[in-house]
Amino acid sequence: MKILIAEDDDGSARIITQALKIISQEVIRVTNGTEAVEACHNNPDIDLVLMDIQMPEMDGYEATRQIRQFNTSVIIIAQTAYAAPGNLENTLLAGCNDYIAKPIRRDKLLELIQKYFKNH
Repeated sequence: MKILIAEDDDGSARIITQALKIISQEVIRVTNGTEAVEACHNNPDIDLVLMDIQMPEMDGYEATRQIRQFNTSVIIIAQTAYAAPGNLENTLLAGCNDYIAKPIRRDKLLELIQKYFKNH
């Protein structure tokens, strides 16, 4: 699997990358929404995007909307520390497939990914 992590926090990105090592041969990391859109455009073979919602330059909602304009099949899972009511609905409306709350637990993340990639 080729995975893009859009995450501006170094600590969170390290934790996620470590959790993904058992399922991914290639992990790309970007730190803002603009870079996420660019990475998806330049790497159409990305299987999964873990999209932080609160990022500088362009938030995860807008980045997801832009990615969906040229890639409707990539799985995008939103991640946010702000577990407010309506977050799931907002992420789905933006084009995300699913949502995970921070702090991310490895077992929950892998379980969520398994839901979309049963054969990987």
